[in-house]
Amino acid sequence: MSIAENLRNVQERIRNAAVKAGRAPATVRLVAVSKTQPAAAVAEAARSGQLIFGENYVQELTGKAAEVKEPVEWHFIGHLQSNKVRQIAGLVSMIHSVDRLSLAQEIDRQWRMIGRICPVLVQVNIACEATKCGTSTGELYRLVQDMALLSHLQIRGLMTMPPFFDDPELARPYFRELKRLAAEIAGRGIAGVEMAELSIGMSGDFEVAIEEGATLVRVGSAVFGERHYR
Repeated sequence: MSIAENLRNVQERIRNAAVKAGRAPATVRLVAVSKTQPAAAVAEAARSGQLIFGENYVQELTGKAAEVKEPVEWHFIGHLQSNKVRQIAGLVSMIHSVDRLSLAQEIDRQWRMIGRICPVLVQVNIACEATKCGTSTGELYRLVQDMALLSHLQIRGLMTMPPFFDDPELARPYFRELKRLAAEIAGRGIAGVEMAELSIGMSGDFEVAIEEGATLVRVGSAVFGERHYR
């Protein structure tokens, strides 16, 4: 199928999952994960109505953003090194993967230099997997408290990546736990902190994620097909 057809299919699945959960479909936004895909594929998706694209690597993002002329919104969703923050300052509309105070401080510094505020999500490693980034659930509240003092970033919510499962139902407890953590932080009323966004769910499990409260679903292969690794 074409990218346009894939997008229609994914959006229909998002609508159906939202309705099943008793939610308005408009409360869920699709982040089309375009890593390893050429700029032409992003442009094709944009012409088909897709607005938000997620990238994992700074060099790939900056190169692609220079090529894509359509009015799109870039989200950074991968592990971000502090020494590369400067390259995406002002280019991305949201960073999903802030997992340590030193990174948050560098984002704050770079966005201060351009006179803007960066919306961010705090990445939580709920499963404590050594192969995945993210703060621990035990350190989450302290990290949010410290980040809230930084004037040029805005905490908008949380993100997590559960372990890989063939059965999407097995990811549900991890999505549910992230929602619980977000509600707990929201209940503490930290000034300047919002828990409006939950970035959860990928191609294999986004419908379950929507049922558990996802507002941003990160979907790659279901939109673009298999990735083109070099």
